[in-house]
Amino acid sequence: MTEIRESTAIEGVYIAGLQSHGDQRGRFTEIYRKEWFPQRSWDALQWSRSESQKGTLRGLHYHHHQVDYWHCGMGMMRVGLLDLRQGSLTRGQGQVIELNQEVLAGVFIPVGVAHGFFAVTDLMLFYVVDRYYDNTDELGVAWDDPDGGLDWGVE
Repeated sequence: MTEIRESTAIEGVYIAGLQSHGDQRGRFTEIYRKEWFPQRSWDALQWSRSESQKGTLRGLHYHHHQVDYWHCGMGMMRVGLLDLRQGSLTRGQGQVIELNQEVLAGVFIPVGVAHGFFAVTDLMLFYVVDRYYDNTDELGVAWDDPDGGLDWGVE
């Protein structure tokens, strides 16, 4: 059974501990179910795949309207999260979560939480969003902003 737990650092961020079923032929993993996140009404409209080479840092960006759900399908990554929401109890709090292909997990990222990642290895990221791409809803924050307090494990 998939275990869903709320982040202890950022309110509204959820981590899904995914279950894998396998045998000598391979394995099967459910990556996402809408029912896992009943506290947020949203519709998955677009699935995307992003590939990055080892050492790539894709800096922090956030949305005023879009929700994201991320899953690392191959490799290892450090996901950096920073709560920028006005009125949030965890505003200004940051968190780094490691995702990889062995310890299967998904991360639900709400509106107003900046997110980015560092590729520890070559990786493949799968993500689902509830809005189609809109460049006016792609806002950025410096990945190394000292106020963010994110330890990416890079210099």
